[in-house]
Amino acid sequence: MALIVGAASALSACSSMPSLDMLNASNGATVLERITPYKLEVVQGNVLTKELVARVKPGMPRAQVRDLLGSPLLTDPFHAERWDYVFTIKRQGTIYQQRKVVALFDGETLKSLEVPADLPSENEFVAAISSKAERREPPKLELSEAERKALPVPVKPAAAAAEAIGPVRAYPPLENKS
Repeated sequence: MALIVGAASALSACSSMPSLDMLNASNGATVLERITPYKLEVVQGNVLTKELVARVKPGMPRAQVRDLLGSPLLTDPFHAERWDYVFTIKRQGTIYQQRKVVALFDGETLKSLEVPADLPSENEFVAAISSKAERREPPKLELSEAERKALPVPVKPAAAAAEAIGPVRAYPPLENKS
């Protein structure tokens, strides 16, 4: 019987606990609406811009293409004449971006480069990855003269007692002076 009464009282205590939704109902927003989880920034591949791709010309050897564009993200042993440069970026506050540039070779020389029409310039790329979050005003660090005058006058502490309270101790020096 004591076990049943104890269990019933424990269960009734749980029903009176506030939920997370009720914790901050004063301003109309719940706690869960204000908490945003951290989202991992994922950047993969080679960042290729119009300026970089313009430097690559048909007839260049593979080594020179690799020097200019970097190592390709995808190479396939069954399609040795094709290199895929894929770039993806996923950041909180920005749109998901994916671009793909394909280099086609004829033996050891570059035959052609397939470039998407929406390949950005360097300035466009930097603008696209910058955070779109609102920039808040920096906090005010100084008071104006009127705000200083509105502050209460500080209370001066009582004068310290002239003589020390308790025994005065003298300690020997830490170093030996001999």
